[in-house]
Amino acid sequence: MLTREDLSPPPFREREALRYAGHKTEDLPDGVRELLEQALTEAEGVLTFSVCYDRFPIRRTGDMLRIGEMTLRSDTAARAFAGCDEVLCFAATVGAGIDRLVRRYERLSPAKALLLQGVGAERAESLCDVFCEDFSARLAENGKALRPRISPGYGDLPLSLQRDIFRVLDLTRRLGLTLGEDLLMTPAKSVTAFAGIMEKDR
Repeated sequence: MLTREDLSPPPFREREALRYAGHKTEDLPDGVRELLEQALTEAEGVLTFSVCYDRFPIRRTGDMLRIGEMTLRSDTAARAFAGCDEVLCFAATVGAGIDRLVRRYERLSPAKALLLQGVGAERAESLCDVFCEDFSARLAENGKALRPRISPGYGDLPLSLQRDIFRVLDLTRRLGLTLGEDLLMTPAKSVTAFAGIMEKDR
């Protein structure tokens, strides 16, 4: 059943935010950690944590996979969904506020804008991780398990699948996401993904 959930902020991973911003934690330039703390404080005031998802049966015909109404040929997906009877399809976003902050600081402080980019990317990925962990725990109660997630553009999974995901999850209406002709999403710190669902003892 198509569902939207608003989640609490996941634990913040400083190392990941710095990595997304192009910094290594063991050799930080002076002032970067303080600037990151400022960026995180400002971002916390505008971030939201929303997920929309549904689960679909998966059928195989030769080298073709049919996930609900979506059809694809992908070695990456075939490996990721091996042994699975269903696939979880979801989208997660931390909202448009972080995009506005990044644009503002691109003029005022490019260094802070870069760190805000890192914060936004970390927040979106952490949201996906927490959602998948929670969903996995719910599945475990029914003897099922969730395999690692994959996203359009990963391996040979075509980025054009974004259009199908937007359609089946009704993302513009349910999460306020839009998809450009280049298949990039707005808000930028948004993720679409699939994860296979299988019996736990397989």
